[in-house]
Amino acid sequence: MVFLVLILMLFAILAASMVFTNALEHLGERLGISEGATGSIFAAVGTALPETLMPIIAISAGTAPPSVNEEIGVGAILGAPLMLSTLSLCLMALSTVRQRRLQGTLAPERSGLARDLNMFLFAFSLATAALFLPLRLPEARTLVALVLILIYFVYLFLTLQASSTLADIGHATEADEALILSHLGLPPGLPVILLQLALGLALLIGGAKGFVYGVTEGAHLLGLSPLLLSLVTIPIATELPEKVNSIRWIRRGKDTLAFGNITGAMVFQGTLLPAIGVLLTPWVPSREVASAAAITWLSAAWLRLRVSRGPLQVWHLAVNGALYAIYLMIALG
Repeated sequence: MVFLVLILMLFAILAASMVFTNALEHLGERLGISEGATGSIFAAVGTALPETLMPIIAISAGTAPPSVNEEIGVGAILGAPLMLSTLSLCLMALSTVRQRRLQGTLAPERSGLARDLNMFLFAFSLATAALFLPLRLPEARTLVALVLILIYFVYLFLTLQASSTLADIGHATEADEALILSHLGLPPGLPVILLQLALGLALLIGGAKGFVYGVTEGAHLLGLSPLLLSLVTIPIATELPEKVNSIRWIRRGKDTLAFGNITGAMVFQGTLLPAIGVLLTPWVPSREVASAAAITWLSAAWLRLRVSRGPLQVWHLAVNGALYAIYLMIALG
């Protein structure tokens, strides 16, 4: 029964991603914004909702013992950027191997990608350092959380500020296919675009929630701990929208949208989610937590290094996948 639920929810997420990305392309085109802003802000925030809600629900669940809720919350907070920076980027790149080969070039808009990675690395370094702040210093922990929130709003400002210039030089969002709801006879105006966007987002969240249920039940059957469950198994499900959307975009040659969807979500989840963790959980460096933070930072730093040294190639992101395998060996060892 569990496996049947997983299969059904996976098909639901695939269908929802088609509805969502189609509407998002039309919204970006309608607003005249760049692909980077469309992917890094609208797509990233929209598809990040399932994994954003997960730690909030876990921490505030009120079930006994509270330590279990805190473990699940911390694991979900760190598991999301871990999955995005490693496995999600790797799967996105490898989905193009048949088209581009391992030596093939990936061509996202570089200034936006560099900005996303710079902001993430700075914020995530701060969040990781906060793991070592003593619990007896609540004022310092509160200050760190406020700075993390501020970083995200600065990021939004910089991304939107760059959008108009990028759109003018050829990086504007363009919809290649007709709006899906227009096939039902509805006019392809802004209200219908927003309606389809809301429909796609609701389907994505519902599908991810059902997939989380299936993964959680499967993990219980395997006897995984709450922390390991939230670090490894739950993000596989909650990050599916980002994976599927980015794979669809990169296979259609929309590299900027594909990368922005993932790196924009990394910034979102490397600032606002750790702020929640620092404020509402013990946020301490256990072996699983510290290794997850280290692998996440290394994965993002590797991608930033490759961006600074020239064209990205498909095999570069296979390294991110290898780092995820290393984490699994540490966590399960």
